[in-house]
Amino acid sequence: MLLYAVITINLALLFYTIGVWSEKKQGVLKRWHLIVFWLGFIFDTTGTTLMGSLSSGGFRFNFHSITGILAIVLMLFHAAWATVVLVRSQEKMKKNFHKLSIVVWCIWLIPFISGMLFAMLNTK
Repeated sequence: MLLYAVITINLALLFYTIGVWSEKKQGVLKRWHLIVFWLGFIFDTTGTTLMGSLSSGGFRFNFHSITGILAIVLMLFHAAWATVVLVRSQEKMKKNFHKLSIVVWCIWLIPFISGMLFAMLNTK
């Protein structure tokens, strides 16, 4: 199960990074960005769930878990807001959306990196 968890978390990184930075580079939010954001969210949620089922002792309140919850909530908000922006189809909103995307992506990286570091430091 660990292999599946690692694969899905890394797929989340791949999809989310492609979506955020291609949106920034293209200068406007497009439908395919939205699809990639939702895929990133789905893979992150799946990977987080798998990782959680592997941890002994259940949920713990620590830096990684708090930032992880924040990241998932922000990813959900980000994908949902991207959906609203595309439905409204206002050019100004679509052109400025990348500002939110980059902030959410940066926050998302915190639990991604802390999870890797935590795993490497606790490997026996």
